[in-house]
Amino acid sequence: MTDTANIRTLWVHPFNGVAGDMFLGALIDAGASLEAIRSELGKLQVDGWELSAEPIMRNGISAINVQVACNEGHVHRTAADIEAIVRQAGLSPRVTERATSVFAALAKAEGSVHAKPADQVHFHEVGGIDAIVDVVGSCIGLELLNIDQLISAPIAQGRSIVRSAHGPIPNPAPATVRLLEGLPIRGLDVEVELTTPTGAALLRTLARFESLPEMIVESNGFGAGDNELDPHPNLLHVIVGEVVTVPETVERRQMLIVETNVDDVSAEYIAHAISQLMNTGANDAWATPITMKKGRLGHTISALIAPEALPAVGSALLAETGSLGYRVRTVHRDAVERTTATVEIEGHKIRVKVSGHSAKAEFDDVAVAAEALGRPARVIAAEAEREWANHHSTTLDL
Repeated sequence: MTDTANIRTLWVHPFNGVAGDMFLGALIDAGASLEAIRSELGKLQVDGWELSAEPIMRNGISAINVQVACNEGHVHRTAADIEAIVRQAGLSPRVTERATSVFAALAKAEGSVHAKPADQVHFHEVGGIDAIVDVVGSCIGLELLNIDQLISAPIAQGRSIVRSAHGPIPNPAPATVRLLEGLPIRGLDVEVELTTPTGAALLRTLARFESLPEMIVESNGFGAGDNELDPHPNLLHVIVGEVVTVPETVERRQMLIVETNVDDVSAEYIAHAISQLMNTGANDAWATPITMKKGRLGHTISALIAPEALPAVGSALLAETGSLGYRVRTVHRDAVERTTATVEIEGHKIRVKVSGHSAKAEFDDVAVAAEALGRPARVIAAEAEREWANHHSTTLDL
């Protein structure tokens, strides 16, 4: 048996987008001490700022509106400048790593948009004192609440055009879109920048995306944007609590499922399509029989992939099935740590995948050995797994 553990969790609900000041306000409303945040921020070697947090009402809901007053002019700091400021402040290791990771993600996104290496990007809005206070203050707030993991719902986006240091740009901003690649978003019919690059970077770097987990709620808070938005409340909601989970050797990763429905593809072509999806980067691929419109029988061809594999796998799916499109949805995969050992059965080497729960012989190796020896594959597999167990004292957690 594996012991369970309570994981301190922050669930983020960006139903109206997310910005750095809203995130910080929500954490303060949820219980992070404003005075403690100010005290820790005072360690940064930047002057001329003042942090305030005032109660405000949005659509009848009490929230915290954060303001950062500063007298700094237009200083264009690089990611290296900001990393040095954070690392030299003597903050806790987790605050330091979270904050520098957020700014590194911002630098990568801005560099991609402006066709520059990340280390050559000069920040404009996100390099100012207010952005530094928002990001580092949010990471301090997470530490004060003792948050171990962040989980987020899809992030809302506005539309149309907004102004920036570079002039008018599309909304959401190009850097924001880069940061949101592979993440779930939703659009609102509002001509306002609901999600800023800073807000997107915080969630991109620190959170994974899924529904509200089963958790024991401790507190919750709302961070308010500066403007009233009709009819949507200009708020960010967070919930603090504990999720009961099994820590052990499970790795959780955000994945995508890409799939399409077909009703005019024969079985042998479906099998070939699945093989090609695996060859182009899918972690798994399968076909599910379905009944389509007008009672036609068909199949859903699906692939589980890492976000970066979407272009290659999506193209293969269209090419091999002849479909005119495909669907994509975000999921998460919990994978148990595993190792691979090799055993020998009558002169044939067979790989065995081993985890805390099982030892399973690799079928490709089993099939080769079974054909060469003229014996059933299931018998060869059982012997390989037994051979591994005989040479290891570890008892499988079955």
